[in-house]
Amino acid sequence: MATQSAAKSAAGGAGSGQRPRLMLLDGHSMAYRAWFALPVENFNTTTGQTTNAIYGFASMLANTVRDEQPTHLAVAFDLSRKTFRSEEFPDYKANRAKTPDEFKSQVGLIGELLDAMRIPRMTVEGFEADDIIATLATAAAADGFEVLIVTGDRDALQLVSDHVTVLYPTKGVSELTRYTPEKVSEKYGVTPNQYPDLAALRGDPSDNLPGIPGVGEKTAAKWVNQFGSFDELVARADEVKGKIGEKLREHLDSVKRNRVLTELVRDVQLPLGVGDLARTPFDREAVGQLLEALEFRNPNFRERVYGVDPAGAELAAEVETAPGVAVEGELLTEAGALAAWLDEHAQGMVAVAAVYEWALGSGRVQEIALATGETAAWFDPAELAEADERAFAAWLADAKRPKALHIAKQVMRAFAEQGWQIAGVTADTALAAYLEKPGRRTFTLDVLAEEYLARSLAPAAAAESGQLSFDAPEHDATAGAQALMTQARAVLDLAAYFETRLAEVGATELLQEMELPIAELLARMERTGIAADREWLTTIESQFAAEIQRVVEEAHAAVGHPFNLGSPKQLQEILFGELGLPKTKKIKTGYTTDADSLTWLATQTTNELPVILLRHRDQAKLRTTVEGLLKTVSPQGRIHTTFNQMVAATGRLSSQDPNLQNIPVRTEEGRMIRRAFVVGEGYESLLTADYSQIELRIMAHLSEDEALTEAFASGEDLHTTVASQVFNVSNGAVDAEMRRKIKAMSYGLAYGLSAYGLSQQLGIKPAEAQGLMDTYFERFGGVREYLQRVVEEARATGYTETLLGRRRYLPDLTSDNRQRREMAERMALNAPIQGSAADIVKIAMLHVDRALTEAQLRSRMLLQVHDEIVLELAPGEREQVESIVREQMAGAYPLRAPLDVSVGVGPNWEVAAH
Repeated sequence: MATQSAAKSAAGGAGSGQRPRLMLLDGHSMAYRAWFALPVENFNTTTGQTTNAIYGFASMLANTVRDEQPTHLAVAFDLSRKTFRSEEFPDYKANRAKTPDEFKSQVGLIGELLDAMRIPRMTVEGFEADDIIATLATAAAADGFEVLIVTGDRDALQLVSDHVTVLYPTKGVSELTRYTPEKVSEKYGVTPNQYPDLAALRGDPSDNLPGIPGVGEKTAAKWVNQFGSFDELVARADEVKGKIGEKLREHLDSVKRNRVLTELVRDVQLPLGVGDLARTPFDREAVGQLLEALEFRNPNFRERVYGVDPAGAELAAEVETAPGVAVEGELLTEAGALAAWLDEHAQGMVAVAAVYEWALGSGRVQEIALATGETAAWFDPAELAEADERAFAAWLADAKRPKALHIAKQVMRAFAEQGWQIAGVTADTALAAYLEKPGRRTFTLDVLAEEYLARSLAPAAAAESGQLSFDAPEHDATAGAQALMTQARAVLDLAAYFETRLAEVGATELLQEMELPIAELLARMERTGIAADREWLTTIESQFAAEIQRVVEEAHAAVGHPFNLGSPKQLQEILFGELGLPKTKKIKTGYTTDADSLTWLATQTTNELPVILLRHRDQAKLRTTVEGLLKTVSPQGRIHTTFNQMVAATGRLSSQDPNLQNIPVRTEEGRMIRRAFVVGEGYESLLTADYSQIELRIMAHLSEDEALTEAFASGEDLHTTVASQVFNVSNGAVDAEMRRKIKAMSYGLAYGLSAYGLSQQLGIKPAEAQGLMDTYFERFGGVREYLQRVVEEARATGYTETLLGRRRYLPDLTSDNRQRREMAERMALNAPIQGSAADIVKIAMLHVDRALTEAQLRSRMLLQVHDEIVLELAPGEREQVESIVREQMAGAYPLRAPLDVSVGVGPNWEVAAH
């Protein structure tokens, strides 16, 4: 084994008289700081691997090497908690919590990254990283090196000298303070050589080394300076007067042990000497593969990492000239140019990018760019010659010409306003990114290009909605065309990437057979909209406004003076001050007055104010909903909501502008609002269809529980049938309360509800709720086994999966944080059920739409809300459409507990309900 003495040749080989510089990093210390500095939830791969410590460590390493320019470099790691110190003192570091699994899994990957970067890393059995660093630093300093130590452990300060500097993190891993001998003295009042004496007297809670009660750093530093050394202080301990002296003498044995343990070992036998630590070029292929596997695609991060490769400028130039960053193409401004370009270049995959504006129920396309693997083109639709427009429209509508888009649904909506229909879309880069990582926060093209292509799309920017746009009045026309062609090329390259990636995660069929067709259907539904009765909306808005005023006056009368019902501060003063009502949950600003707290208060007092306040909030919310609907009614009298495919991680659709899922269904006021959605001119009525208890049928299917499946097959009311088995009574003996409890139980299990959550929902004690769950599982053992199995499988694989193969990754299933782990477990329970329900609804929508088209019917689909679809019936088509809807929805997926469909027809959404 090499020792610290094998360094002299390195010092002499620095060349040109330049002093060699050795940088030593405490790997565990810095990685752990990175772990705490960066939020775990923002750093996970699609396979569930947490990466925050790796990212932070690599960033710190790259930045520090860039700034300090060491000629030699090494990283030391702790091997285990069992060292000579723990043998000497079994409680050494025993107070430290178990290392989080998410952190431990990253240490090995940090090691792999260091190996790929060809940076030596060392561990030694029985010693800590500090001892390895002390050994190398001592030898290097003796051989003429300048030494830099990067560590978060203050024990390293004893190594500081004119030749050794400690870089200590003061803010995460981004800010490092330089500790020279002068800085150590200024900070702690002792020299670096005296620092172990100070640490022994002060103690170190992080290492579980007890100090002397009442003795802090100032007193310890005073003693060290007064007596000159720790040994001298111990020998003359009787000279320290008063109670503090008694404390010193009382704890002499422990502080003497501290002094032994604090001293770093400087002669550890190491596998490498200082001369072996000279920096060498990266294994660039291995670094690239690992960064890709870790999904570190941010170009700035990659440039920083590659920028410290000793290979130097050659690699940096490679990073800066990544292929595809700039795209050269043609500006098609002459008549016939677009048609000719399409004939020559648009035989294979072509990516389309566009700049367009949104208006209420309409849109306008301003610029379009096309890109292939070899070239690109740009044109202004408003300037197209008639023949060019015909050629472009024909190419768009040709299903045999493959096209790649970003957020295809939006492009389809905008292009439809130009009279163009798009077919042959085989790639949507936003939908592909969603299927690969459904929990991500944004799907804008610029972010995806940076993450997956290590490419910046500046100066063009993607709007938050995903719409491609830039400030038209201010940008140069040629530069704008260049930017849009660059975006189109990014779409093309992302499509190629995701083609491979989706195959790896089993999501290719989901994209091609479900999400892309649904995007096309939703685009048509959004453009069609649903007719709205503006007069009725105005009427009920006035009714809600009048009711709000009445409730305000009632509240003022109940208190005896006016106050602002919307002010939490005034509510706190009145509820808990003036009225002295029971205190709710304590928050920063006092006691909470949210809806749950007011509901609880209403059960704890006979005072009428909590009930009045709840009524006020309900009416205010309803009025806001109606006001929002009125604002979105188009001049043609229809409301055009926007459906979201990429918001819910489970795959469920949502809507916005307006949010139609926000309209209450079970209240009279909510039904009043639904009356405003009416059949449009030229159509006969609305038809609504939804699934009955689809989540519970899926749970029966997935669990293969025979008793639950038979309960569906009986044809009786499900909740009554299940309640009779759980409570061991006949169906006729099941009362409303029993049925209510079982209904809450069944749906609660499908949504991952805990016993405590069930108790809160039913207003019973947790023990009673747990007893109810236990009895339920006794009758339906297959459900219990399934719920246990699905969490265990998800913990092993890192993800859950729906019946159709949609994955949801849940890295927190292995978290040491109990709350996060339990939340992930609940997600693992409900994701397969909710996600499967969402997938089945989408399949049903596609089947119904296809059947309507094949039957050449005019009736059309308008809305999808939760598990319900709404159609507009053309005159004379009711019977045929109802038959299609029932058949296609019921046959969307074969479940052991077959799908059951309810259908209703009427002049408005409320009457058509069933």
